[in-house]
Amino acid sequence: MASGLRFPEGPIALEDGTLLVVEMERGTLTRIAANGTTAVVAQLGGGPNGAAIGPDGACYVCNNGGLKWHTEESGAMRPVMQSDDYVGGSIQRVDLRSGTVSALYGLGTGGTLKGPNDIVFDEFGGFYFTDMGKARRLDIDRSAVYYARIDGSLLKEVVFPMMTANGIGLSADGRKLYVAETLPARLWEFDVVGPGEICPDPWPSPNGGRLLYGSDRYQLFDSIAVERDGNICVATLINGGITVVSPGGQLIDFVALDDKYTTNLCFGGVDHRTAFVTLSMTGRIIGLDWPRQGLPTHFTA
Repeated sequence: MASGLRFPEGPIALEDGTLLVVEMERGTLTRIAANGTTAVVAQLGGGPNGAAIGPDGACYVCNNGGLKWHTEESGAMRPVMQSDDYVGGSIQRVDLRSGTVSALYGLGTGGTLKGPNDIVFDEFGGFYFTDMGKARRLDIDRSAVYYARIDGSLLKEVVFPMMTANGIGLSADGRKLYVAETLPARLWEFDVVGPGEICPDPWPSPNGGRLLYGSDRYQLFDSIAVERDGNICVATLINGGITVVSPGGQLIDFVALDDKYTTNLCFGGVDHRTAFVTLSMTGRIIGLDWPRQGLPTHFTA
């Protein structure tokens, strides 16, 4: 679909056939036309990560605040740790018509966010997001899941603690919340009982969730997209590709791809049977004919 991007993430398929992605290293929200040309929608700064369209048609972006980068001899890039100029994470709102950017949470708006990463809206117009935290040379933050409203009236912790919480998604009926942890390569399931409310499992669950799937090999888990029939698709790093897990916790498919940082995917196209996937180290986004129908998001633009 496009190449030459600076670590693309957070893909969104729009109704007009274009795509939105963030470019994390470049600090932008970028639109990709059907012919592959790109145009910057907004300058976000920091480290834009996951993104989603809200009920007002605006784009909401998890900004991790900035990372250091390592560039391979081939030119491929990957993030390594907290940047030297990091000042905190935020949730940003982007008006897609004007390109105006405002900080909804974080960066002086109330509430301390370390490294917001991925986001999903529920049917009520609120959103869940992961705060992965930041890694430094000698220490790493513990992670959390939050729920928030777009009017700035609510930011609440829903799940704590997690280890490098990253991808987040909801089941079709909204009763299950899925969260992927990067470093342990684990997929967790939480029972949702109301907007921003979960019914936690008791101890010895470390966070109120149930372990749905854990990897038996060295790989890392990133962002999530959910299929209409309930399967959870997890973008997978190192062993680059898409891991597909059933609602019952069985590994049912793995789609191998040629980038060790296969970071994110979304569904679009006719009947949501195209998976748009970010291949971030090599700066590409591709479209794949998907064997099953993806779950539409609650809101679009």
